Amino acid sequence: MSRSPLLQLADLGQSVWFDNISRDLLRSGGLEQLRQRGIRGVTSNPTIFQKAIAETSHYDSAIREMGTAVDVKAVYEKLAIDDIRAACDVLKPTYTETRGLDGYVSLEVSPELAFDTKGTLEDAKRLATAVARPNLMVKIPGTREGVPAIREAIAAGLNINVTLLFSVEAHDAVLDAYMSGLEQRVREGKPVDGIASVASFFVSRVDTSIDKTLEEKAAKAAPAEAQALRDLMGKAAIANARLAYKLFLDRTASTRWAALKAKGARVQRPLWASTSTKNPKYRDVIYCEELIGPDTVNTMPPATVEAFDDHGKAARTLTDDVSGAQRALAQLESKGISMKAVCEKLVDEGVKSFAKSFADLMTGIEQKRAQLAGSR
Repeated sequence: MSRSPLLQLADLGQSVWFDNISRDLLRSGGLEQLRQRGIRGVTSNPTIFQKAIAETSHYDSAIREMGTAVDVKAVYEKLAIDDIRAACDVLKPTYTETRGLDGYVSLEVSPELAFDTKGTLEDAKRLATAVARPNLMVKIPGTREGVPAIREAIAAGLNINVTLLFSVEAHDAVLDAYMSGLEQRVREGKPVDGIASVASFFVSRVDTSIDKTLEEKAAKAAPAEAQALRDLMGKAAIANARLAYKLFLDRTASTRWAALKAKGARVQRPLWASTSTKNPKYRDVIYCEELIGPDTVNTMPPATVEAFDDHGKAARTLTDDVSGAQRALAQLESKGISMKAVCEKLVDEGVKSFAKSFADLMTGIEQKRAQLAGSR
């Protein structure tokens, strides 16, 4: 019997993580079933928790038990931390079997701290202490202010998932922060072999943004130019990710990395995030099939997991036509589309989106708590 597409990805060196968490998934045994099918980690974010807590009844009894005297943020943290701990426990066998390569569950620092280096570092350490599981990864955004917090968190021995990466330049800064944090530990005589990190590079949002601009330009252009613009649609995100992977390969082939590897350090794997297909004209697993390679992770939302396991094709593709990827981005620049500007805008939008989800979650918990108190 042939191995499922999800298991075939593992054979090619790519781990699949599940971009979702909920109390229902944990209590029903759904996460354990996914683990048996080949899911090797879990990621969460404020939007996921907002949907899980505020928009379902699965947390109502826990919210009612805490009463109305508890600060609303404390209510959220108690609910989230309980879920994260439970997920860590479900995935502990994977963590053990892979010797700490996989089996991680990610919990994000408060999105309100995205531009606060000191606050981010303190929150990361506090969450790691509160969850108290070896297979926790704390998510820190790869903003300019987040980068030094990432370096210090690695130096402190935390497992870190760097989120909201869009540009190759930002990815480079994060790779440097990771290695700098490890180098600090080496200087201090501390071990580096038990630390894990991923750099979450967002994919489909790049195409969504650039395709909109290309269509707007095409609508105003002459027929030949309009066609040339439309031919570039759906090309930016995969090209951008492949160049990020090339950077990763270059940095991990350096003498600097060799010195850390000799101490037992693990590479900071690129993680492909935002891999659900937003444009119905594109293949529903395009951002999975086109980004397969060793030492990578793809965190897939539920529908994408099912689609890939049903009809996904597993083959190494990440290093295909890197020169073509460079040409595609150069063509976009020639059409007046700045990848730097696009990526900066996407980071800003991503931070605002998570902050809004967090604020909506606080409001949702407050409203739910009032309703539950009134129904006693």
